[in-house]
Amino acid sequence: QVQLVESGGGLVQPGGSLRLSCAASGIIFSFYTMAWYRQGPGKQRDMVAAITSGGTTTYAASVKGRFTISKDNAKNTVYLQMNSLKPEDTAVYYCNAKSSDNRHSWGQGTQVTVSS
Repeated sequence: QVQLVESGGGLVQPGGSLRLSCAASGIIFSFYTMAWYRQGPGKQRDMVAAITSGGTTTYAASVKGRFTISKDNAKNTVYLQMNSLKPEDTAVYYCNAKSSDNRHSWGQGTQVTVSS
């Protein structure tokens, strides 16, 4: 059974930083594409960043240059370092694991609020 547990969300002022973590269990972590999605109030859930099993990364245009996705295969953990945060980054952030046959698993989400 796949389990993804996010942590690291919270309240931060504009311009601040946060690091999200997602600990995975029940999967062969190194074989999966891991990603972070977010869903703001009244909005659809969109991909923020992804990292493949080989370490190739992709980012949404809105976060490129500010956010960095990384992973530690030994710890079965994926991270999202978020810098220069803006109020429009406020959302629930979800961890996603995608298998080679395109099966998706989701974490429960962690709230990030950017406000002064």
